[in-house]
Amino acid sequence: MASLVRFEVPAQAPVIDQPREERREVGAPLRSTWTLYESGPEGLCAGIWDCEPGRWRIEFGPAEHEYFHVISGQARLHGEDGTVTDIGPGQAVMIPPNFRGSFEVLQTLRKHFVIVEK
Repeated sequence: MASLVRFEVPAQAPVIDQPREERREVGAPLRSTWTLYESGPEGLCAGIWDCEPGRWRIEFGPAEHEYFHVISGQARLHGEDGTVTDIGPGQAVMIPPNFRGSFEVLQTLRKHFVIVEK
């Protein structure tokens, strides 16, 4: 029987990285990712993500979707078309396939995320 996955920061250390240098627009923020669930062939992963303030370009592929819910902090999504979406604690957003723009962390951010790439 499959078990449920609780969205709590686990005891193990996160994977820590930074946006690729060629995508950075402001700063070089550290990002911490705790992947809590991966489905393998279904192309789904979910977990908790923390990030320091900064801004970098993002480009989603034709089969990549991300839903996230902000637990704490503030973020701003800048669409390539000039749209700007602010998101804070208790709010959620869906980033659709082929989205191009920038992800900006205004205040240290923690979010739950679900990514589907299939």
